[in-house]
Amino acid sequence: MSLFLKIFLWFWVSIALVVGVVSFINWSTQPENLGRQWRIIVSDVVNINAQTAAQIYQNEGQKGLEEYLTRLGSSERISGVGFFDINGRQIAGKKLDKKTDDLFNKALQSDNTEIDVSPTETSAAKQIQLSDGSKVVFVTLWKRPTVQTYPDLRTRILQILGIILTAGLGCYALARYLSSPIGKLRRATQKLADGDLTTRVAPEIGKRHDEVARLAQDFDEMAERIESLVTSEKRLTQDISHELRSPLARMNVALELARTKANAETKPLLERLETESQRLNEMISRLLVLSKLETGSENFEKREVNLTKLFGQIVADADFEAQANGKSVKILQKDAVKVFGNENLLRSAIENVLRNAVKYSKDEPEVEVSLKKEDRNAVVIVRDYGSGVPEEELEKLFRPFYRVHMARDRKTGGIGLGLAIAERAVNAHNGTIAAKNTKNGLQVQINLPTLD
Repeated sequence: MSLFLKIFLWFWVSIALVVGVVSFINWSTQPENLGRQWRIIVSDVVNINAQTAAQIYQNEGQKGLEEYLTRLGSSERISGVGFFDINGRQIAGKKLDKKTDDLFNKALQSDNTEIDVSPTETSAAKQIQLSDGSKVVFVTLWKRPTVQTYPDLRTRILQILGIILTAGLGCYALARYLSSPIGKLRRATQKLADGDLTTRVAPEIGKRHDEVARLAQDFDEMAERIESLVTSEKRLTQDISHELRSPLARMNVALELARTKANAETKPLLERLETESQRLNEMISRLLVLSKLETGSENFEKREVNLTKLFGQIVADADFEAQANGKSVKILQKDAVKVFGNENLLRSAIENVLRNAVKYSKDEPEVEVSLKKEDRNAVVIVRDYGSGVPEEELEKLFRPFYRVHMARDRKTGGIGLGLAIAERAVNAHNGTIAAKNTKNGLQVQINLPTLD
């Protein structure tokens, strides 16, 4: 899971939980507490008003009771007041709706104040016993409910969903703000690892003034330093290779002059010098090719290449050289394939891989090669039967001057440039090259895009 999703989900879930818990607490406790308090207040007020109305009725009669009930009814919060006998006959007060009949009957059956709270009004009734033993009922209707009303379940759910969705949008923006520069840094790191040394990330981060912005600046400084070092190294390699050509040429001239004056004793030494001179010349040539491929200092001409024909020529040459050491190269498959590229570079890539396989094949004297056409790719597979390569060193095989210590030491005479040149040449054709261990050796596979 990406950092963006982690930040987004953690923030969103946390806010949703907080909203849910707070809503549940308010929903489950607050209405009950307020409702209980309201009923207590209404009960006390109605009880006092009912006792007062009963005393006035006994002392001043119906006229005094009417005046008292009129004063109560004039309140903005009371919509109606009634005074009834036990038969339901209204003695005084405003005539009330029949919807209070149920409340009236409940009051007759109880000594407590009966209260009915609805969304539109609050009703209360209280039974009072007069001094002569008769009973009356005092009823009050309030104009609007004093109890705080709460939304129903559907409304509550919609409110919670609205809050959660709004919080989700805020969390999305925050998570994007936090994770976006890290994603840009990651992509820039991948580009730098792929060889694009001109990669810079600070301009994409923008005008931030936080730790991420400083990290981007440090990355750019690092990338600039790496680019400078790598460029200097490539230039140094190219310059040295060019400079070595001149003394090597003079040494060959001197060698030829010495050969004309050589005797039987010095002749083997001169032949040895010639051999080492040829090896040095080959090394310099490979260094120059590698330098040109890495720096792009030379535009290699590309055209249509019959890879099948070229493959056959390379295998024939390699097999001829292998037979001198008691080995051979066997073609398992050779499909008809054409590619667009530079013939010399393609030859160098396949030839270097094949010679490498012949050199290190030990268990079996035969090296197996194949040229297949798969979809829109030409696949060249070279398999040897040597000691293989440790898994942790497979990716390092294509580095310049790298050799596996276990099996590829200086006794083989290699300098670690063949596979490096092969990789650069394949990359120049938008292809890929990879190595993997098999049961009895090493297999190198080259993929190249075809023309059809």
